[in-house]
Amino acid sequence: MESETSKEIATVREELFGLPQGNMVKKNANGKTYYYRRIKTENGFVEIPVEPSELEDVREKISRRRTLEKRLKELSAISAAEDASVKLRKENTEYMTEIVTGYELADMTEKAGHFVKRECYEKLSEFVYGDERCRVFILYGLRRTGKTTLMWQLIDDMTDDYFERCAYIKIARHGVTLAELNHDLKILRVRGFRYIFVDEATFMDDFIDGASLLSDIYAAGGMKIVLSGTDSLGFELSADEELYDRCSFLHTTFIPYREFEGVLGVKGIDEYIRFGGTMSPSGTNYNGDATETKKYVDTAIAENIQNSLRNYEHGGHFRHLWDLYQQGELTSAINRVVEDMNHRFTVDVLTRRFVSHDLASSAQIPRKRGDDILDRVDREAVTERLRKFLDILNPEERMVSVTEVEAEEIGQYLRLLDLVYDIEVRTLREMRGGASSAGRLSLTVVSQPGLRYAQAGALVDALTGDETFDELSGDEKAAVRELMLDEIRGRMTEEIVLLETRLAVPKDEADVFKLQFERGEFDMVVAYKTTPRTCRIYEVKHSDKIVPEQYRHLADETKCRLTEFAYGKILGRYVIYRGKSAEEGSISYVNVEEYLCSLGRK
Repeated sequence: MESETSKEIATVREELFGLPQGNMVKKNANGKTYYYRRIKTENGFVEIPVEPSELEDVREKISRRRTLEKRLKELSAISAAEDASVKLRKENTEYMTEIVTGYELADMTEKAGHFVKRECYEKLSEFVYGDERCRVFILYGLRRTGKTTLMWQLIDDMTDDYFERCAYIKIARHGVTLAELNHDLKILRVRGFRYIFVDEATFMDDFIDGASLLSDIYAAGGMKIVLSGTDSLGFELSADEELYDRCSFLHTTFIPYREFEGVLGVKGIDEYIRFGGTMSPSGTNYNGDATETKKYVDTAIAENIQNSLRNYEHGGHFRHLWDLYQQGELTSAINRVVEDMNHRFTVDVLTRRFVSHDLASSAQIPRKRGDDILDRVDREAVTERLRKFLDILNPEERMVSVTEVEAEEIGQYLRLLDLVYDIEVRTLREMRGGASSAGRLSLTVVSQPGLRYAQAGALVDALTGDETFDELSGDEKAAVRELMLDEIRGRMTEEIVLLETRLAVPKDEADVFKLQFERGEFDMVVAYKTTPRTCRIYEVKHSDKIVPEQYRHLADETKCRLTEFAYGKILGRYVIYRGKSAEEGSISYVNVEEYLCSLGRK
């Protein structure tokens, strides 16, 4: 059966047969202008005179010939590719990677089509169906944050015309090379595939150093290529080098509360604290077993960093972390930093003996009630059990000391992974006639609350076996355990509100920060960059009750006066808590789930 290309070639050749050859030339002689059609032959050129009355018609026909000759070249190239495609199909050329197409792909992706889509799905869809060329699309994020599901959902939604040209490639093992992928992409291109989804792309050991091949050859040639991978740090590194300005990013690591509720159907801030951070409604990635947390940190975070650094510039980018990596202690150092995520990444965090901030913080609550149970607990024994659980080495056990530079580099990579964010902490003090800033610090917040909470739960469980604690009755043990966890949940609720507000409010519109005074603080301030300046002040409480003690700082006129001097008129005072939204005089109580769901809405 004659192809459409062959038919068009025949039509073009037939029209060319009736069109004049050559180029138009003009000559002047004896004050007159003459026109000729110059034709190249084997022996030189032949010039054929053109009458003035025929001039415009001949010009149009020569122009038409040039257009058709150009089209004939294009058709010839297409025909050659089609012939090669037929040959490849007849030869049944073998793929070198795992490629899924057709009915198998439909069966694979069907289940994902029933899941509720994340909000970032639209950005992926716009790339695949849009006019963007010469770029590849990168799904970037830690494990279990929905990268593969997003790809499968888009494939499942494709019409038949798109689906027939779609291929899913799974790089299922380390050791696959970019040369093997290149081999398969050549075959896929010849066979007419235009929509390529490559999962676990960073398993290719030479991916970071050679990824520009995908944008410069295949994307530029009309393929839409979507990449995802476990070692998401590798994508960040390649974006600075091989894929610089030739890739579009979609980050999946941060899953805000509204998506946790809307996509997974799991409601409540406490459930988000327990399980939030991955697309797993049951929390199996963190809380299914005591060892799951450590396994997640090891595989999703520590191995992610180390595998990417190992493959980047042939391992030449470990910088100051090389000695730790060589001694097998880099995973241990990363674990320590992740556990201490809510505190500054300083050398002290990595070199002092492991002491849990959660335990020290929780001890203050029963102490205020006259109960010193947590003071009487053998804290050193408890932290030792937790230290061993997290496999964290103390200074005397490390063969290589950790410097401030190494600590900072670990922090940089954790930030590139979107695992942590820094929230600004500002301070104000009263001066004559107004307020003065006494400095700016930062609070490091974890983007995956379930991970943080699981480690805190491990600390609480480590109390088991303490002699003093074991003297308590079962009810007393449960009460103390819940007291500690409630303190942890309260602090995490505050950090979640701070982080989600900061990410939802555009930086050019407002600053979001915690504000500390010489005594007391506002848990959150949103300072708008308007003229005149304005702001809103917040307290964040884990309680579901309205208690005047909660808003004592918001009602403190000295604090409010200093705040207005520095940031403009206060538009509202709010307590974000777990109860129903209500008004209490000049204070607005806002339900935390309603508040978080309202963020980012257009």
